Amino acid sequence: MTEFGVDLDYRPSSYFWPLDLNKHLLTSIKGDLRREFVRGKLEENDLDSVSQEILHSDLEESERLLAGRFHPAFMGGEYLPEVEERELEIARITIASTTYDVTVVRATLINQQIHYRVVDEYDDDTLSNKTECTSSKPLTLGELEAFLNGAWTLFDVLDMNFQHVDYDLDSMLDFVMPSSEFYPDFGTLYHNRIIAWRLEKIKSLGLED
Repeated sequence: MTEFGVDLDYRPSSYFWPLDLNKHLLTSIKGDLRREFVRGKLEENDLDSVSQEILHSDLEESERLLAGRFHPAFMGGEYLPEVEERELEIARITIASTTYDVTVVRATLINQQIHYRVVDEYDDDTLSNKTECTSSKPLTLGELEAFLNGAWTLFDVLDMNFQHVDYDLDSMLDFVMPSSEFYPDFGTLYHNRIIAWRLEKIKSLGLED
């Protein structure tokens, strides 16, 4: 099925080995800005210039505090739960709040079943009860979206943050940063969902577009 020109039936061949080493590295780095910095270095073929501390999955607590003093946005993703053994991230949504809050979907292969969980940086306080599921093969893009939306209400976040500016589209699109190393159209899908949600919202409120 296709929506907004996006194939919702798209399914990655695998999340696990054989996995491109660059993809494995990027999905292992929890910090959002650290990850994007490393992505840039990989694109420049300049990874050797990056210190090993930056490449670690986690920062030490002292390093996190130092980064937060420099700017709260550097804390984004750094307070996600530790990655479990053989677990990797398949998608994330970062919101441009003061501390760049991050919500992610992780996957683990156990006895030929893929176990998924959604986690946030607040001990799951922003999540609903449906935060785990399993499948025998990777989720389609549509299944991933449905699972994530069932665990975390992005549109409630948008409602809370943008009601006072009449749901300004550019501001909302800049606020939500979806990304995935496994689903190339993940970001496009969510941004198109936001556009459609906004149109329905302003119509229901009688606001001018």
